[in-house]
Amino acid sequence: MIVLGLTGSIGMGKSTTAAMFAEEGAVVWSADQAVHDLYAPGGAAVRPVGDAFPGVVVGGAVDRDRLSAVLGGDETAFRRLETIVHPLVAKGRLADLEAARAAGVKLAVLDIPLLFETGGERGVDAVVVVTTDPDIQAERVLARSGMTRERFDAILSRQIPDAEKRRMADFIVDTGHGLEAARRDVREIVHTVLAPDWKRPLPKTGKTPQ
Repeated sequence: MIVLGLTGSIGMGKSTTAAMFAEEGAVVWSADQAVHDLYAPGGAAVRPVGDAFPGVVVGGAVDRDRLSAVLGGDETAFRRLETIVHPLVAKGRLADLEAARAAGVKLAVLDIPLLFETGGERGVDAVVVVTTDPDIQAERVLARSGMTRERFDAILSRQIPDAEKRRMADFIVDTGHGLEAARRDVREIVHTVLAPDWKRPLPKTGKTPQ
């Protein structure tokens, strides 16, 4: 089974691109959905997050708005949250990949916003970075409900810059040229990695060998 890591900064069109991979027959695993499930009633993260950040659990689930308010711009608090959530996400991801492999899946795509930031590129066969023009990115993000320029900048500050992600990418999908152009890129990537003679790329500078 080929495993691709799919990543990109906020507003680049990563979720749309992930859906395109699914349309091409790939099994897509979403880190955001995994976190959502962990925060839901009965989720494995509810108790430890509630213990670490009192007041953020409401009705047996982690209230993400309350959690965001508690975190604010406190990097120490973010790191504490990550030490709780990231291992749980990784455990679920490995279990889902094993299930997919056992089912004979040929291509799995891991949709992970912080792939490089968490060292996730070491666990995939190749990395796809979704990108677009910075002006388009800002327009998309600032159009979201409740989003402010300050919050947008804070999110960007915790992500590796787009230029660096593109440098470390094995494949790039640019969503700034329309859906059909992006879809063609996705189809070409799927065709390439599923070809019998495809070889996994060597790690680029800045990437840790697998």
